[in-house]
Amino acid sequence: MNEIQFVDSVAELQLLCQKMKQESWLAIDTEFLREKTYYPKFCLLQIATLEWVACIDPIALEGEMDELFTVINDPSIIKVLHSCRQDVEIFYHLSGKLPAPVYDTQLVAPLLGFQENPGYAMLVSGFLNINLSKTHTRTDWSQRPLSAEQVQYAADDVIYLAQIYQMILQKLQDLGREDWLKEDFEQLMNPELYDIPPENAWLKIRGKNKLTGKQLAIVQALAEWREQVAKKDDRPKNWILRDELILDMAKLQPTDMQAVAQIRGINDGFVRRNGQKVCQLIKKAQEMPGLKLKTKANNKRTQQQEAVLDILTGLVRLRADENSLNPVILATRKDLECLLLGGDESPVLHGWRYSMVGQELQNMLQGKLSISVDQNNIRVNEISAEQSE
Repeated sequence: MNEIQFVDSVAELQLLCQKMKQESWLAIDTEFLREKTYYPKFCLLQIATLEWVACIDPIALEGEMDELFTVINDPSIIKVLHSCRQDVEIFYHLSGKLPAPVYDTQLVAPLLGFQENPGYAMLVSGFLNINLSKTHTRTDWSQRPLSAEQVQYAADDVIYLAQIYQMILQKLQDLGREDWLKEDFEQLMNPELYDIPPENAWLKIRGKNKLTGKQLAIVQALAEWREQVAKKDDRPKNWILRDELILDMAKLQPTDMQAVAQIRGINDGFVRRNGQKVCQLIKKAQEMPGLKLKTKANNKRTQQQEAVLDILTGLVRLRADENSLNPVILATRKDLECLLLGGDESPVLHGWRYSMVGQELQNMLQGKLSISVDQNNIRVNEISAEQSE
């Protein structure tokens, strides 16, 4: 096993960056805390190849990591991560750039027989027959010094990831699936995934679907203000104002300090600090046009629609079986409902899913294909122009 290099000085970091620049790919993971902040507190960065492994201390190197991020953001180096969203968010927040290209093993695993969104421990067990320790799952990674056991625990996340990456590449090559997830990986580089505009923060609040248009305008105003305050003060959003209180304010619409104070769950400190501002926001929202949520299709299907969905599901099962995939990975019934009702956001219309079954599903809905049964075998048949007339 390679010795773990712990990097906590600028000189060591510079040498490591020179080594990283020579690599075509890097296995990467981060340790962070977020319980008391809006932005994740970056505590440790683990990087490995098959030949070496390093743990970098961003706390000791705060303000000295520009060269490191230059390497991480190098488009000629593939960044291999597992469930990369939170790691990428850290890099984006600190460097202002997205570390393309990324390779997320959590997205790839279902193509090799794993369940949807498998955990890292499941991959390590499945590929390497190693059961990861959970001893330091609740470690406070901001505390220093870190013990040798903690460093080893963190390093294991990339030591095994590097090995798994090579095994994944070989298996995908054997199956002819190397490029299936190219579009999925590119979508991970959408900045809106990591920096939601404050004016859109209200869309994340659950329970708003029962409110009126005017009430939704208040929800938007309060959620936007909360997001701005949370970012400015680097505090969790719910420490400022919980979602359920935003909904209560939208329903009750208090316009003076006394009315705000009477809302259950609002403490005196909030009223003193923010009561006047909240009243101003509510009054302004009351004067604005009401908002409308994107309407969801009626969940109640006709018997004909249910029958069509059953047929589409049969085709999905057929193609999933041919490719040794769990049908749910290929398309859920909700995905097929979206397709049936004309939604272009259905996953089966994008990437490898479209090539495997999406185009066929579209053709079937357009009357270009039919399904027949021959001695318990399902056959998909093209319908000629003459037959369709």
